[in-house]
Amino acid sequence: MTTATTSLIRLERHPNGVAEVVLDRPEAMNAVSTAMATALREVGETLRADVSVRAVVLTSSHPRAFCVGADLKERNGLSDDELRAQRPGNRVAYRALLDLPVPTVAAVGGFAMGGGCELALTCDLIVAGEGAVFALPEVSVGVIPGAGGTQLLARRVGWSRAADVVFTARRLDAAEAYRIGLADRLVTDAREAALELAATIAGHSPVGVRNAKAAMRVGLDLPLDEGLDVEDARWHDTAFSADRAEGVRAFAEKRPPQWPGLG
Repeated sequence: MTTATTSLIRLERHPNGVAEVVLDRPEAMNAVSTAMATALREVGETLRADVSVRAVVLTSSHPRAFCVGADLKERNGLSDDELRAQRPGNRVAYRALLDLPVPTVAAVGGFAMGGGCELALTCDLIVAGEGAVFALPEVSVGVIPGAGGTQLLARRVGWSRAADVVFTARRLDAAEAYRIGLADRLVTDAREAALELAATIAGHSPVGVRNAKAAMRVGLDLPLDEGLDVEDARWHDTAFSADRAEGVRAFAEKRPPQWPGLG
């Protein structure tokens, strides 16, 4: 395993193309400051450009907090003009994982509050440890979820369940998050389970997995016929790739495939 560090974010490389993005501001329970948002954006750019990456796991270095959201101490000192100027950079930072072409898995083992919950929601899959706590409490302090929460949660759990979470600002424990579909798996150790899940994903065709994700993401909000056209285009991109040829050979020869991937 290799490790690279930017300010407040640690990037760890595991075997077989699994990358772990570690939120690493434990003294502030990973509250997202302007500097941390910049680091997250930079890590996203690094991962997006690296074709050897097959799956990404988002974790935390804090034992009791995934991320408690925006750095309110910093934000309290900003003028209105400074807050407006900060907004575009924060929007880009929260898309750092959302826009990755490979599957992403959030490992939530503690508090995922506000922007921390929204960071988890930017991932394709959310693995919750038994001690995980989720909340979007923004309306209780005079704002709204502004890092994708109003959009991503509704797409994940349905409008009325999202409305319950957003309008009440209440906390959900891991069991309820799993029950309503906010979390996809409920486990004892979120990081360990998320890394195992990512390793399984990374063992499949890189071309196939990327194209499957693209077809699902693009087609999600389209009418069915248009979505099926998107799927067809991605099917062609995969079916005539070197990965498909290797997959068929490996199946016939009863051996694990050695994926050519994207080079």
